[in-house]
Amino acid sequence: MAFLTIFLALLIDQVSKIYIKTHFVLGEEVTVFSDWFVIHFTENNGMAWGFEFGGKTGKLFLTLFRLVAVTGIMYWLTKTIKRNTHTAVIIAISLIFAGAVGNIIDSVFYGVIFDTPYNGVATLFAEKPYGEMFYGKVVDMLYFPMWEGTLPEWLPFFGGKYFTFFNAIFNGADSWIFIGTVLLFIFNKQAFPKEE
Repeated sequence: MAFLTIFLALLIDQVSKIYIKTHFVLGEEVTVFSDWFVIHFTENNGMAWGFEFGGKTGKLFLTLFRLVAVTGIMYWLTKTIKRNTHTAVIIAISLIFAGAVGNIIDSVFYGVIFDTPYNGVATLFAEKPYGEMFYGKVVDMLYFPMWEGTLPEWLPFFGGKYFTFFNAIFNGADSWIFIGTVLLFIFNKQAFPKEE
């Protein structure tokens, strides 16, 4: 069950990212449903909402930290399988693992297998890639701007400001991590049994 979950989650994540990267120009978007579900191609150095720290050194640290974290998640998954824990917990940890690995693949390899032409689509296995090993950019494309507008003046701190709910642009790997975390929250008694 764990292997199949990880395989399918990684396959969906990477196929969608490679498709977007080789068919969309950076910044291009397509409306899927009304205005609340948009495919919008963007890239970031690997943190949520495009946050960065420490330039090139920070990027390398983030990638190495993820590699260590994914090793810990794999250990946790193996231990959970051996304990014969509830299937939902195994699927949850598998999704979190797959999500982490999916974004690691972007960070580690995309800089050496893709180019980034100005106003053009990227080439897979390009002759002149845009970066180097461990310095690839993470591909994001899922955007759900469910509501946009100016907030009422009476709201403290944010009143009168233009606001978009939900303004994050993310990818399949991020989704797997979120879904896995929600499952762990729902099945927390099975995931974190109290020692008797």
